[in-house]
Amino acid sequence: MSAAEVEEVARRALEQADADLNALTRPLFDASLAHEPEGPLGGVPFVIKDSGPFAQGVPFTIGSRSINGAYAAVDHDLMVRFRAAGLAALGQSTAPEFGLSFATESVRYGPTRNPWDLERGVGGSSGGSAALVAAGAVPIAHANDAGGSIRVPASSCGLVGLKPSLGRTPCGPLAGEVAFGQLVEFAVTRTVRDTALLLDAVCAPTVGDKYQAPQPARSYAELIHTDPGRLRVALTTSAWTGATVDAQVAEATVTVGQVLEWIGHTVTESRVDVDGEAVVEAAMLTAVTTGGAVLRGAPRRPDASLLEAVSRRVLAETEAFTALDVMNAMEAQNRVTRPVGRLFQEYDLLVTPTLAQLPARHGTLNYHDPRHSVRSWLGRIFEYGPFTATFNVSGNPAISLPLGRSHEGLPIGVQLVAAHGREDLLLQVAAQLEQAAPWKDRQPPAYVG
Repeated sequence: MSAAEVEEVARRALEQADADLNALTRPLFDASLAHEPEGPLGGVPFVIKDSGPFAQGVPFTIGSRSINGAYAAVDHDLMVRFRAAGLAALGQSTAPEFGLSFATESVRYGPTRNPWDLERGVGGSSGGSAALVAAGAVPIAHANDAGGSIRVPASSCGLVGLKPSLGRTPCGPLAGEVAFGQLVEFAVTRTVRDTALLLDAVCAPTVGDKYQAPQPARSYAELIHTDPGRLRVALTTSAWTGATVDAQVAEATVTVGQVLEWIGHTVTESRVDVDGEAVVEAAMLTAVTTGGAVLRGAPRRPDASLLEAVSRRVLAETEAFTALDVMNAMEAQNRVTRPVGRLFQEYDLLVTPTLAQLPARHGTLNYHDPRHSVRSWLGRIFEYGPFTATFNVSGNPAISLPLGRSHEGLPIGVQLVAAHGREDLLLQVAAQLEQAAPWKDRQPPAYVG
């Protein structure tokens, strides 16, 4: 098929999927954004996330009624890489307001629905991207992750969601680091192969990057066909925050451990010694960075009446945050990073659930609830997804794989984590699991592919 034929089919698929899922912020672009047709992914249909200045000239809202007429003056460095790889961006996917939720249900756009069950959510914050990939409308979609925003939607929608190591993908040119190093840009896909191909296309550092992850000896697309050897794997189904884990989620995670043992790895149930309160404290840096970006980037303070309740608290608490508060949050980062680093001196991989619960019904995580402070909101979403944000704080690579299914047929994601810079191990083991327990032929009820 020609690229033009593929684009025509993808446009029909996106419009059909959006009618069911409400996953696009606006009509499709009149033409795909400029890209290199001879790139390694030349002509592959793609969508970008409504998460801030990303593609030059494309308006964004970050899911908020308070942001209108804003657009990116220059391409994000990762968008430059996406264009060079040949990805043909056709539209923009939904995200919760300011990206600070594990539910993509903004007041501005309404709830994005899960193709596995339209009464349930898609996770957040890269929820629109995950919904469209899961529904078969596009094979790859832009996503980013400051606390789980790639992995949580991947788990909710039955996808592969890799959060790369800190420094693996670029964050410039307008920032040296985002959220004090906790936010990483990448994508969601349906297969390990596609994740590896895309990572190869975008992972080189750019000039002036503050953090740079070590480059692999070979391409990831080659490495996924290489046996990683017998690995030491730690497994836990207990959340270090003390959050309750659904029995079906725990069972799916234990089953993955059994499959890993069958493959030949050594699996040990092990407690993860991380201070859950320190994770919440460190995550405050993500919230105040978001609030600071909104306050500094706007010509005037956003109209509070157009903000959702937690966003109002984010802006108020950002203005009240002091240098000592920032130092305390950075010290909390350190209290998380040290035990995580020690864990990977003893083990090669960690296996956990991605979420503690099955995909939530709409309204379960209410970002517009005025009773929340920023800390109480973070505590609430980390009850639902307690396993992901720790590795944003520590900078480790982590991947959610669609390895479980509930009795109702809902996807259950299982998270694999490795030492900093070891995406090679994650993808090699992910490829082994994909072969042992394949998922690519599973199709949700709302599937247009």
